[in-house]
Amino acid sequence: MKLLKHIPNTITSLNLISGLLSILSALQGDIFYAGVFIFIAAIMDFFDGFAARLLHVVSPIGKELDSLCDVVSFGVAPGMIVFSILSTNSVAYEVGGVNVLPYVSFFIPVLSALRLANFNVDTRQSDSFIGLPVPANALFIASLAMLLSQTVKVPYMNWMIDLFENSFVLIITSLLLSLLLVSPVHMFSLKIKNFSFKDNVVRYVFLILSILLIFAFSFAAVPLIIVLYIAISIVVNYIIK
Repeated sequence: MKLLKHIPNTITSLNLISGLLSILSALQGDIFYAGVFIFIAAIMDFFDGFAARLLHVVSPIGKELDSLCDVVSFGVAPGMIVFSILSTNSVAYEVGGVNVLPYVSFFIPVLSALRLANFNVDTRQSDSFIGLPVPANALFIASLAMLLSQTVKVPYMNWMIDLFENSFVLIITSLLLSLLLVSPVHMFSLKIKNFSFKDNVVRYVFLILSILLIFAFSFAAVPLIIVLYIAISIVVNYIIK
């Protein structure tokens, strides 16, 4: 049993290692693998909590470790991806001979850390979220980086490449998503307490549409899925209600 209690924290540590590898890849200009490592970190982030509940070894230390690792993997790492992309782009806005545009990316880790801190102390977010979840923002940027690298060609997605190769579109999108992290906007959770269609209609519709998008566009579907998630959350919580 003593060995089992360390399994979730070991998985969480793999999340951190993946985040560090993503940062290293981004700073070396390899944005494709920087994105891949964020996806790996997200998988580890899912399984550490799953393992803790399965083995009945949930602990306060595990929760704190998870948040600290998430700041790196889902805050600093996507920030460094955006920094890398903006640093290599031909568009520049210089102040004192320094291109300041890449430093806009620092908003991502700062607001991600604030989002995670708020989540840890906000008891209202057990069944839903207030603000965009940090992993969602990170996966949006990760998949975008993989697409922009053009290491793997995705049919019918050239329009997205053309759109986000524009530095100002990338900056505005990054800022909007970062602000959504700390916004008061309510987002639905994917936690399913029972399998009733009536009780989970929003979740089932979202999951079905997400699966269809993934089959159509593979990893490049993730930005579309995140936008869909935000749109459905706003419709359900603020228009229908």
